[in-house]
Amino acid sequence: MKKVGVADTTFARVDMAGYAVRALHAAGTGFRVVRRTVPGIKDLPVACRQLFLEEHVDLCLALGMPGKAEYDKTCAHEASLGLLFTGVLEAKPIVECFVFEGEAKDARELETLARRRAEEHALNAYAMLFRPQVLARRAGEGLRQGFADAGPARPSH
Repeated sequence: MKKVGVADTTFARVDMAGYAVRALHAAGTGFRVVRRTVPGIKDLPVACRQLFLEEHVDLCLALGMPGKAEYDKTCAHEASLGLLFTGVLEAKPIVECFVFEGEAKDARELETLARRRAEEHALNAYAMLFRPQVLARRAGEGLRQGFADAGPARPSH
């Protein structure tokens, strides 16, 4: 049975992992979800590595919410590099899902954005494991997670 690792943080202002896990379970069966929560985004790479090594997950979904400060953007970049390194080291995918607090104008919009992005990234993770042909059909469609899709640069005929 396949396993999906879900790593999230206590720093986030929204329970993004809760939304992601519900979306995964709604997408299908035949897998188990293993969740690990850490304090902040810079802890996510180690959490994902532990999920790969200790829980033998096939893919990790890393969820985080950097704050508005410039320092937070730097931390997000460092965490992202760590996630990339971990994925390459393990030769397994890590789907990074960050929602920056500055992307939303208020708490309500932040909650909506975090929910939508977590759900949509979870569905992408599911497709990566179980339905890669779905992603191949969506190539070049300008899909965005959390916001309206941009659409293809050139409309299909």
